[in-house]
Amino acid sequence: MTSAAEQRAPAGEPAAGSGQPAAANGARRSVPPVPAVWPGAPTPLGARFRVGPDGVAGTNFALWAAGAEGVRVCLFDEGGRETRIPLTELTHEIWHGFVPGVMPGQRYGYRVDGRWDPWTGARWNPAKLLLDPYARAVDGEFGLPPQVYGHVRDWPEQQVADTVRDERDSAPYVPKGVVVHDDDDWSDDRRPKTPWADSVIYELHVRGFTKLHPGIPEELRGTYAGLAHPAAVEHLTRLGVTAVELLPVHQFAHEDHLLRRGLKNYWGYNSIGYFAPHAAYAASGTTGQQVGEFKRMVRALHAAGIEVILDVVYNHTAEAGELGPTLSLKGIDNRGYYRLQDDARRYADYTGCGNTLHVVQPQVLRLITDSLRYWVTEMGVDGFRFDLAAALARSMHDVDMLSPFLAVIAQDPVLRRVKLIAEPWDIGSGGYQVGAFPPLWTEWNDRYRDAVRDFWRHALPDVREMGYRLSGSSDLYAWGGRRPYASVNFVTAHDGFTLRDLVSYGTKHNEANGEGNRDGTHDNRSWNCGAEGETDDERVRALRRRQLRNLLTTLLLSTGVPMLVAGDELGRTQRGNNNAYCQDNEIGWLDWSLLEEPGWRALYDLTARLIALRHRHPVLRRRAFFSGRAQTADGLRDLAWFTARGAEMTRGDWYAPAATLGMYLSGRDIPGRDERGAPVVDDSFLAVLHAGESPTGFVLPGAPWAERYEVVVDTSVEEQAQAPDTVHRAGTEITVPARAVLLLRVA
Repeated sequence: MTSAAEQRAPAGEPAAGSGQPAAANGARRSVPPVPAVWPGAPTPLGARFRVGPDGVAGTNFALWAAGAEGVRVCLFDEGGRETRIPLTELTHEIWHGFVPGVMPGQRYGYRVDGRWDPWTGARWNPAKLLLDPYARAVDGEFGLPPQVYGHVRDWPEQQVADTVRDERDSAPYVPKGVVVHDDDDWSDDRRPKTPWADSVIYELHVRGFTKLHPGIPEELRGTYAGLAHPAAVEHLTRLGVTAVELLPVHQFAHEDHLLRRGLKNYWGYNSIGYFAPHAAYAASGTTGQQVGEFKRMVRALHAAGIEVILDVVYNHTAEAGELGPTLSLKGIDNRGYYRLQDDARRYADYTGCGNTLHVVQPQVLRLITDSLRYWVTEMGVDGFRFDLAAALARSMHDVDMLSPFLAVIAQDPVLRRVKLIAEPWDIGSGGYQVGAFPPLWTEWNDRYRDAVRDFWRHALPDVREMGYRLSGSSDLYAWGGRRPYASVNFVTAHDGFTLRDLVSYGTKHNEANGEGNRDGTHDNRSWNCGAEGETDDERVRALRRRQLRNLLTTLLLSTGVPMLVAGDELGRTQRGNNNAYCQDNEIGWLDWSLLEEPGWRALYDLTARLIALRHRHPVLRRRAFFSGRAQTADGLRDLAWFTARGAEMTRGDWYAPAATLGMYLSGRDIPGRDERGAPVVDDSFLAVLHAGESPTGFVLPGAPWAERYEVVVDTSVEEQAQAPDTVHRAGTEITVPARAVLLLRVA
């Protein structure tokens, strides 16, 4: 009687290592001659085209696979015929060889031999064609038929299914890596190098941003070339943003549960190729052309003064847990790449996606840092936002700010110079680390998001939290030499409601995802303004537009780095879906026709005005935290807080419920000097935020703060392409409209 582990897939499928797959009629295909393979070199890893000995052109293949018993590189011709070439050289756990005549455009993969012993974490299966972790381009899309699983997915006893090796060949069903010739020196590119304090980030999805844009040719929509098109770039430059933060563009795969429901992974947080631009976003082709297209996109954005930041997912891969597919790392060296539990059949999961990369392992750390350097030096990007960065900062178990990953980044001469943004949490114990990342890093500040949402729905018990968030979150970041720009301020992100939905829905509506509305957060901190979803009630609609103006104005006046989500400036809606990760359709795409509606066009104009105001005034983008102390004999401080009575706030005022907050920013006391060494001097401003449902009086502070105030922004006004021409004398009481922001400049 055979054990479960000794069972095999149904007969009729080719066995691993048996040569070519059987032809459809049962006849075996002719086996092409195996090319010569020379020793080659163990570095660099991946498939690198070069000129070898005696001037012979070819490709060097190098794969780290420490516990493997053998590695074959598999070449595929246009008809799908496979040639398997053993790599016999082994240097420092790297299998390598130089194959003469293999040119750019060649499609390839690996088969790796070794033990099948899931109880100890060994999951080698040479029947499965594996994607090179260092592949620079990927041709084809991942589906998940049974053949791509290393185990028998449909084994009757599911509790042991992952221990039964599947012998069916996966090559016909998986994408292939592509040999790419890197011949671009970027000598004609000019990186914007925008200082952190001057940055305004715009989070966008390459496909969703361009898919419906009427100014982009139809054949370029949804692609890198579409984002590089002048029509797309013009929107970004007119808005005034300094950087785009692209949702994942590493090659990714779709999850099985989505494919079964006829859906796909739209956001892309399911990476499988850390060097390859996602092929489906290329208009020019997928056998290497996507690399050049991505580079041209970066150049076009740089020429417009816009930096490119990538949202990267190095915490897990698309191979999921023990019941997931075998696509790459799992079949190369499962124990070397992934964190396993004490029961080595199971994966440690700090990500909620089935697995976690074992970043403490040198080879995993090398994979990540090699990938990061590649995107900077050869693809031209300017920074990274790290998804679930706390998972990368874990040592053996706990999050450790002295972890190998953070230490390597800090000393790397390339990576320490680019923008580094942490999503400072994961789902594991102790994973919430907002404010804890070291200097060099900025962080998504979800405490900013929550405070601003709560203030404008009048749900804060007092205004202490709001004061910290408006002024740069010094309680979180004023340590270790960190600066206010360590805080990436946001009210919305890709994950959650859009800004319009935040003021239109009280609860999530994710039915289109097919998960019974169970997915997505329940903690939206939203307010629907009196009606759930879209309504014809003009009073509700006007109130919602005012709330949008309030939220955007608050964000762009706050100290720190503001991040907008693409389409929020247009009033984009996802129809109440707060987890549109699988909505590659009108729910997830930008509706550019909104710009033709006066109300939404006015919102766009206000957003552009606020960004321009921020760029003009250094007091709104400080490089150092406020001191709150008087800098001169007249008692004027760099930051002061006022109640509606016009009096400076006392300790008791901070702890009392309040709907109104006044913030005075002095332009006379800005730390630092300009590029020529001169003091930085700016206008001074008073911002009055009022979340109450009724108008309120507000007494304008007198000496030493000001003699007169000029209204610059009034969010109670629908259209304000020009600043309202209103001046008030200090000491007078003005009326602040219900639910509004007034920004007044000291005249």
